Amino acid sequence: MKRFVIGIDIGGTKTACALVDENRVLSGARSFPSDPELDGERFFDRVAEEAGTLLAGQGFDCSGKRPEGAEGGAAEIAGAGVGAPSFILYDEGYIIKTSNLVKIRDFPARDYLSKKLGFPVVIDNDARAAALAEYRHGAGRGFDNMLYCPVSSGISSAMLIGGKLFRGSYGWAGETGHMIATPGEGVECGCGNRGCYMSWCSGLMIVKHIKQWIDAGGQTIMTSLAGGRDRIDSIILEKAYDSGDPMAIRAVDQMTRWLGLWFFNLYVSLNINCFVLGGGLVKMGEKLLGPVRRVFDQYNHDERPVYFKTAALETNCGTIGAAELAWDAVPAKNGENDVE
Repeated sequence: MKRFVIGIDIGGTKTACALVDENRVLSGARSFPSDPELDGERFFDRVAEEAGTLLAGQGFDCSGKRPEGAEGGAAEIAGAGVGAPSFILYDEGYIIKTSNLVKIRDFPARDYLSKKLGFPVVIDNDARAAALAEYRHGAGRGFDNMLYCPVSSGISSAMLIGGKLFRGSYGWAGETGHMIATPGEGVECGCGNRGCYMSWCSGLMIVKHIKQWIDAGGQTIMTSLAGGRDRIDSIILEKAYDSGDPMAIRAVDQMTRWLGLWFFNLYVSLNINCFVLGGGLVKMGEKLLGPVRRVFDQYNHDERPVYFKTAALETNCGTIGAAELAWDAVPAKNGENDVE
């Protein structure tokens, strides 16, 4: 009988679910906006609802089975993996807090979702899930050690050391976006602090800075491009930057400076020479990544190679990685879950 898992990628703006078979082929997917007003229980109710709709559309019944005569043949769901932008006690599957979805906190996500779905669930930080996908199937192949760094609504990192995810003592190793760079300065981040790296250069936080500059009397075309101050986002920022808008240039310069410093500090802390960059802001290409690398090189005085690679799996990285978490957690059948 063919087996599938569900990969669930929770993001600050969108959540995606996909069916993934033992050959790592995606056979169905759904997505929905991540609602920041929902607490843990209501948010994961929505996740379970969307996952159930996905399964029903692929011929599975409520027990996660698909009969022999159904299109695609007999199959079963072996489990689900979830990548969430949260501080997670991995062994307990417990979400402590979520910076970009702040109402999802102090919640036993693994056990709650497993009960709703009716099969095993494993949950980990979304960056670690994506790192697993890129290491096994994407830009990190061939490296013993790798850092995956999503640059999107938030920033984070995930560490693969000797081919294995490093989670630390409690399960949230890699939340390096919340390392403090300027104590007490800048806008407040969802982590509860001011002055962490994420508060200076993530997609959501740079918009907060832009709004502060506008409120202080700064002029920008971003307001008219967006149709209002409160509708400015990173897409509008890029459009204004391409038009030469001074405030947009200021914002991107701020982002590249802090991102470059963040990468340098990660490099001298861990001495891992392969950075795989993912997330929506990476789509800005060289206008973002070129200056980031120049900041990094300004502080790095060693000639040994350091590789900055763009994630290869693009939009499916999170769901593939979440599926990998699930395949690693469920018992193998005749070695079919083994990854080379």
